Amino acid sequence: MKVKRLTKEQGKRLDICRFPNFHKTGSVKCMKSLYYGKDALLVRCGDYIYNVTSEPNIYEQAK
Repeated sequence: MKVKRLTKEQGKRLDICRFPNFHKTGSVKCMKSLYYGKDALLVRCGDYIYNVTSEPNIYEQAK
């Protein structure tokens, strides 16, 4: 499962906390299959993984 990363500074600048999230110890595969859909765009920032599917430009900015 592909999850891109943002630094905490980038996350604050993009106000990433407004997106649905789960802790990094959670299962990406299960979250995609149960809640977000298989094509969800996920970005890790700090200890959390955020679903930024509604704003794909954030996913494109991440590394």
